[in-house]
Amino acid sequence: MTELIWEGKYDDAGRKVAPLRVALPFQTVETVNESAQERQLSLERFTTGRDREWRNRLIWGDNKYVLPSLLGEFAGQVDLIYIDPPFATGQDFSFRAQIADDEFIKQPSVIEQKAYRDMWGKGIDSYVAMMYERLALMRELLSSGGSIYVHLGTNVSHPIKLVMDELFGEQNFRNELVWKRATTVKGNFGQGSRFWGPSTESILFYSKTDDYTFTQQFDEYSDSYMENAYRLVEPATGRRYRLVSMIGPGGKAKGNPQYEVMGVTRYWRYSKDTMQALIDKGLVVQSKPGSVPHRKYYLDEGRGVPVQSLWDDISNLQASNIERTGYATQKPEALLDRIINASSEPGGLVADVFCGSGTTAAVAEKLGRRWIVCDMGRFAIHTTRKRLLELGEARPFVVQNLGKYERQLWQTAEFGETAEAKQAAYRQLILDLYHANAINGYSWLHGVKGGRMIHVGAVDSPISLGDITQIASEFKRAVGTGADAPKTN
Repeated sequence: MTELIWEGKYDDAGRKVAPLRVALPFQTVETVNESAQERQLSLERFTTGRDREWRNRLIWGDNKYVLPSLLGEFAGQVDLIYIDPPFATGQDFSFRAQIADDEFIKQPSVIEQKAYRDMWGKGIDSYVAMMYERLALMRELLSSGGSIYVHLGTNVSHPIKLVMDELFGEQNFRNELVWKRATTVKGNFGQGSRFWGPSTESILFYSKTDDYTFTQQFDEYSDSYMENAYRLVEPATGRRYRLVSMIGPGGKAKGNPQYEVMGVTRYWRYSKDTMQALIDKGLVVQSKPGSVPHRKYYLDEGRGVPVQSLWDDISNLQASNIERTGYATQKPEALLDRIINASSEPGGLVADVFCGSGTTAAVAEKLGRRWIVCDMGRFAIHTTRKRLLELGEARPFVVQNLGKYERQLWQTAEFGETAEAKQAAYRQLILDLYHANAINGYSWLHGVKGGRMIHVGAVDSPISLGDITQIASEFKRAVGTGADAPKTN
């Protein structure tokens, strides 16, 4: 197979560089839309060791760290992934907001600036490397019947197609969907004097295996099609219908049965019993004696036109659209509605790790799917949370992050090992002050003294309720597991 090579794909020894696999504990910052009764029931489940009721998850964090942290719980369980990663290099982590008469431009944070460098610092090489390591982890999250849709601009779709062929297999490529962002004939797409104006984007559709979920989607019939195809009308009912041949294509060679119907012998596409059932229902029409009978199809029973790979019926959002959240790269809900309905079942699990304005979460919520979405931008998380609350009847969901552990990893990546060393030195200082012994192998438990386990809080943030929950959870899992482990809860 032809292989795409980029800087950093292989190390100096010729070994393929694997994606980061540091599993960090999630910290629940807030549970939204949960009643007091639901909260009490959740607490009872937790204290008795039973599995908690499912909560949809809105995660604030870099998906570089979020994805490996999800694997322990969700590997092989996600039914559908849709992502719309940044592909316009000039506006990846900034946004514009209108406040009264003034326009406010939010500049990228320090962490976002580093993510920008990781994504675009080496041009297309760093972008492909970033996508490769994330797509590799997303594939592990997918169930055996799962699918992934990757929404891309024409400037980056070609290398990512090769990356996905390598990760998912060329045989699992299903479609390249072409979305025409505007349905108007004379839309303003930025036509230049020396290029064709861009009016489309690509969505690469892959499955994990050959046995994947897919439900055909249909679009409405056009007026002209209905006038031409369904031109016949029943006088008694006023119902429009069309007549379709029932002769079996290929005849005997295709195994179609031969028998006589209404005085006409042919090879038919239906069995004799099915043909008789259609006749009994009045759905077989013979225009005159001796003519070949046809089957009647009513317009009001038609499902519509099967949707093909060119999606030119869904417009991009305009400034006046009620869906607008102010997020520059927001996609219309109709786009996600089609994808989620096609490639997941009610109750299935949908994920989006570049959630932006939260369209995936909002549509999944409306369609009765479970969802996990994440973004590293604070504005994206606030926008998504607000949007879900405005739905009115959104099920309870949790807002999570990876807490100080993500910051520590980022600090190490940005400033070197001295950052982690300083954190460890601070923790050891606190343990020494209390004459406690340090322990290893835990994320939230740092020491032991007199049979009691110790957690040392971060120097730059207070202990939160989410911290307490994570400490208690790890404590319960650790009971009786080793020499330094707690003996009882």
